[in-house]
Amino acid sequence: MDERNEPDLALQPRRERRRRRLLALLLVSTIGTVGAGAFSIAIFTDSQAVGANAFTTGTITLGLAPASALLTSSAMMPGDTVNGSLVVSNTGTGQLRYAMTSSSTNADAKALRDQITLTIKTLGTSCAAFDGTSLYNAALSAAAFGSNAQGAQAGDRTLNAASSETLCFRATLPLATGNTYQGAATTTTFTFDAEQTANNP
Repeated sequence: MDERNEPDLALQPRRERRRRRLLALLLVSTIGTVGAGAFSIAIFTDSQAVGANAFTTGTITLGLAPASALLTSSAMMPGDTVNGSLVVSNTGTGQLRYAMTSSSTNADAKALRDQITLTIKTLGTSCAAFDGTSLYNAALSAAAFGSNAQGAQAGDRTLNAASSETLCFRATLPLATGNTYQGAATTTTFTFDAEQTANNP
């Protein structure tokens, strides 16, 4: 008997056991994988979708009629009055609040804008009757009501969607206007600013 082979023979059962354990582990792993695959194939499934979730933003749109030349006079005399009416409309989809500011020219330095008195009222019986609620009554140069600052401000006007209101304007050159105002001229621009009321206290 060759003594050199004795250690190898002693190790043989141990190697055999190790080989069997590795084969057993491999077999268990393979069965687990096949079992998982078989389980996935066997289950019942379903899937449903909820579609057509559409979103559209609203609009804040202010309409003015007339859009220009609300008040004009080419030969105003002391004591004269010029009347006009303005329809303010909310043609958007959300409730809005609006305010008005103005600017008047003074190109000839005669300051006619400070001499003319402007009164703005809501519609009462009619603009001819001029018996509505007063919104402004002072010099043309400072004509304003409400505020264009964000949020609700004193004097702001509110309009629901698809609604409108009429404002009555009256410009007067006082009877006591002096001779220095002859040939004087001014042009005024009224600016209306609107904002949403929703989530905007």
